[in-house]
Amino acid sequence: MNNSVTNTVRLLWAGLRALLVLTLVTGVIYPLVVTGIAQGLFSDQANGSEIKADGKVVGSSLIGQAYNLPLKKGQETPEPDLKWFQGRPQNGLGSNSVNTQYKLILSGATNRSADNKDLIDWVTAAKAAVVKDNSVNGYTVKPSEVPADAVTSSGSGLDPDISPQYADIQVHRIAEKNGLSVAQVQKLVDDHTESRTLGFIGEPRVNVLELNIALKELAAKS
Repeated sequence: MNNSVTNTVRLLWAGLRALLVLTLVTGVIYPLVVTGIAQGLFSDQANGSEIKADGKVVGSSLIGQAYNLPLKKGQETPEPDLKWFQGRPQNGLGSNSVNTQYKLILSGATNRSADNKDLIDWVTAAKAAVVKDNSVNGYTVKPSEVPADAVTSSGSGLDPDISPQYADIQVHRIAEKNGLSVAQVQKLVDDHTESRTLGFIGEPRVNVLELNIALKELAAKS
């Protein structure tokens, strides 16, 4: 009986030691090593690809933001603030009351087929709004000039980038709203246009948050 109890205690103690060692290795040492390597070699990615302006974090280069006017009384959908470059439509899978700057609780597409009436109505309305909002005195946007990314959300619904074509058709409106010349704004777009990764992966793109930060700085100087 005594031997049985002793063996049981030994087994329990061995199991406890194994648990403590594994907890220390997998729960403390390993996470610290991985975190240290990530911070040392990939600090930008490890910290969320943060973008800073005026000395504070204003967003991530990987997640889009909305640039809207405050909701008016009785409004359910805010109007876009047209002094800023606008990103892609944000038709995601849901919203929440915490993240009010970019109202998406899940990453994902709308999963509607090309012949879905709701999707067709969204795209039609979005194209009309793009034409109307970006047609200013002396410059008219033609419906045929509106690129697909101006009227459709991305697969994730979180795309931070727009095509150079979509940025270009916003240039005249941005110049007018901010008291800048078209040439100044076009240079901003050109300077913030990224080429295909490694020359062949993806498409040329413009990060909207980075572009708007540069726009704010330029407008402050003018």
